[in-house]
Amino acid sequence: MPALPMTIVVTLLSFVLSLVVGIVVGLLPLTGIRPIIWGCRIYVDVLRGVPLLVQIFFIYFGLGTVLNLDRFTAGVLAIGICYSAYQAEIIRGGVMAIARGQHEAAAALGMSPLQALRHVILPQTIRITIPPTVNEFIACLKDSSLVSIIGLRELTRAGREYYSQFFVDFQTWLMVGLIYLVMTLLLTRLTHSLEQRFQIKGFGTAATPR
Repeated sequence: MPALPMTIVVTLLSFVLSLVVGIVVGLLPLTGIRPIIWGCRIYVDVLRGVPLLVQIFFIYFGLGTVLNLDRFTAGVLAIGICYSAYQAEIIRGGVMAIARGQHEAAAALGMSPLQALRHVILPQTIRITIPPTVNEFIACLKDSSLVSIIGLRELTRAGREYYSQFFVDFQTWLMVGLIYLVMTLLLTRLTHSLEQRFQIKGFGTAATPR
C-alpha cells in the first residue's frame, strides 16, 4: 500500500479502536461499582503515563513476539489503546458536564439508569465531546508517524527512505511536513464546523485532558 493511504488507514483504524474502547472505559464508572471504577482509573492513568513510543515498542517487541503480530496490527493496536485512555477521559468529562438535575429529572420520570443514559445523558454528551474527539483524531494522525520506528511504511517512513536514496533532506521533510499540515488543517476546519453545528448553549466544549 502507498505511504499516504497507509497513514490514513492506520489513523482511521487506530481511532475507531480508541473510540470504542474509550467509550466503554469512560462509561463503566457510571455503574458505581468500586472495583470497576478503580480498574478504569488504573487503565487510564497507566496508558496516559507511558509514552506512546514505549507502548509501540512494548506491543510490537513484547506482545507481538508472543502473539505473532505483524507491524501493521501492532501499530494500530498501540495507537488505538493509547488513545482510548484520552477518549475515556473526554467521555467522562462530557458526562460530568451534564447537570445533576437532569439525572434526577430522568429518574423522576420513571426512567431506569440505563434509559436515562440512553435518552438523556448520551445524546448531550456526544454533542459536547465532538470537538475534543476531533482534536484527538488530529493528534492521532500526527502520532501515526511513530509507527515508522517499527518499520511500517507510512508517510514518515517513506520520507526517510526517499532521503536515504536521494540525500535531499530539506525538500523531503518540507514535503512530508506540508502533507501532514494540509491534512490537519482540513480536520481543524471540520472541527470548527462541528463546534458551530452541535454547540449547546450554556456549555463550553469539554477540554481535552492533556
